[in-house]
Amino acid sequence: MSAITVPVEYFVVLSAVLFIMGVLGVLVRRNAIMIFMSVELMLNSANLALVAFARQWADVGGHLMVFFVITVAAAEVAVGLALIVAIFRTKKTTNVDELNVLQG
Repeated sequence: MSAITVPVEYFVVLSAVLFIMGVLGVLVRRNAIMIFMSVELMLNSANLALVAFARQWADVGGHLMVFFVITVAAAEVAVGLALIVAIFRTKKTTNVDELNVLQG
């Protein structure tokens, strides 16, 4: 039984589609949580591309970069959600159009 290998181009195309969806989510959405999720989608698409190229070139460097990106994304989630909760408590909204003035 032979293993089926998926060409690296498929992973790159999927990564590009996910990244474009993330960019559109950041540009179109007005909800802070949806924008936050779109940024996470862009980070995950970059991770997918890094893993695909690391697999193609049989290099561990891409996998190490993915671990660093995941670490930064985890820190971003902690800080970002704390900021969103703090802003929601003061402004009672997560709509970024209404958050243009961040005065108490």
